[in-house]
Amino acid sequence: MKKKLSLIVLACALTLGVSGCGSEADTTTSNEKESMVAYSEAIVSSFSQTPDEVFDQYEEMSELQLDLMLLNTGLPVDSENFLSMIEAWKAGEAECGAFKSYGEFETEMTSSGIVVSTEAEYENKTADIEFTFDEEQQMDSLTINAHYSTAEILKKAGLNTILGMGTVFVVLIFLIFVISLFKYVGKIGQKETAPKAAPAPAPAVPAAPVEEDL
Repeated sequence: MKKKLSLIVLACALTLGVSGCGSEADTTTSNEKESMVAYSEAIVSSFSQTPDEVFDQYEEMSELQLDLMLLNTGLPVDSENFLSMIEAWKAGEAECGAFKSYGEFETEMTSSGIVVSTEAEYENKTADIEFTFDEEQQMDSLTINAHYSTAEILKKAGLNTILGMGTVFVVLIFLIFVISLFKYVGKIGQKETAPKAAPAPAPAVPAAPVEEDL
């Protein structure tokens, strides 16, 4: 009976221990996600208030200076990825207009890491802002995906089709023009290889008439 009681107590202790470890792991993952959301929100807030002149100063800084600055800010990103994020932010504003606001951030696990995204409102259209983190919770990239209407998508598809077909026709016309020149190339080759005709013999000079001695 005592053995059964001790086994039951031990099983209960193991169950409590496993459940406690699981809750601790979930809390750690949740904290990591909250940290990544905080980093992403800090980047969006900072970039939206940073003028182009400051961006230019970042790009002119040396790699060491930029790494030291990022280290002081506490952002988990290196200088190369930070500059790439600046370029992506500029491209997003060039396509969607001036930045206005953003919504709540969401996290999603992927095969390459964690993606933190939010829907942002720009002057001309809305877009999804996505931050990619690697397995060590380091920022890899920033992507801004604009939302297009059906008419805009069809317009882009039509333009791409026209450009593609136009390029094909231009190349075909060029090839036809090059092929049409082959006949002249052949004639030039024949002229160069043909033997020169022998010069015509000079006409014979008639002999002077002999006078008869009478």
